[in-house]
Amino acid sequence: MSATAFTFEKSADRAVITLNRPEKHNALDITDLDALDAALIELAADPRMRLLILRANGKSFCSGVDLGSVANHDWRDNPLERTADRLEALPCPTLCMLQGGVYGGGTDLALACDFRIGAEGIRCFIPPAKLGIQYHPHGLRRAASRLGLGPAKRLFLAAETFDAAEMLRTHFIDWLVPAAELEPRSQALADTICGLAPLALRGMKQSFNEIARDGFDERAARDRGAASFSTEDFQEGRRAMAERRPPRFQGR
Repeated sequence: MSATAFTFEKSADRAVITLNRPEKHNALDITDLDALDAALIELAADPRMRLLILRANGKSFCSGVDLGSVANHDWRDNPLERTADRLEALPCPTLCMLQGGVYGGGTDLALACDFRIGAEGIRCFIPPAKLGIQYHPHGLRRAASRLGLGPAKRLFLAAETFDAAEMLRTHFIDWLVPAAELEPRSQALADTICGLAPLALRGMKQSFNEIARDGFDERAARDRGAASFSTEDFQEGRRAMAERRPPRFQGR
């Protein structure tokens, strides 16, 4: 793994992973993906974390897997699929900042996040059909779930390139902003999310992920909902609303 493939930083309530191989369009080799997976495992185990921001340096967000590292790997065990699944299943919300083009497997990392905000001028394409390879199944499911079957087929089966406007129209991104506004808009959204009740967010995110996978456990969701009325966060939310002040949630 390159020592600069990505950085991983945690503060009191949020974490930031920054892809940092701009000279290779932030391509990730297999050992990079293993290290990224390990960082996500660490993050998932930290109850203080209320948000992960995934971002990148350079002209591209991510170009996926470094094809120079794939020759002798058994792709029935796909490290990109495993890492994207881990990112999708992260208990806390996730925000992906797209400052540049997103290609190939980089699209799966972006779509595994809960929110995506992009700068004007970005684009995406997914080239496996041009390379003679088939994309991993969970990535196909994710694309169809997020974008709809039609747009997903356009990306995978017609190898179409989406510009920023089409990425917004097909819900690949949730917000499209001028490049100069990407950082402040993202930080404002991050601050908003980190100010919400973390247990409520985690429970509802779990339900949304189950719905997207056609595996919704309604009884468990009802149990989580009922339990939320007994939390200290609920009591704090009621007090804050009555006192007309921002709540100070503790995740308890």
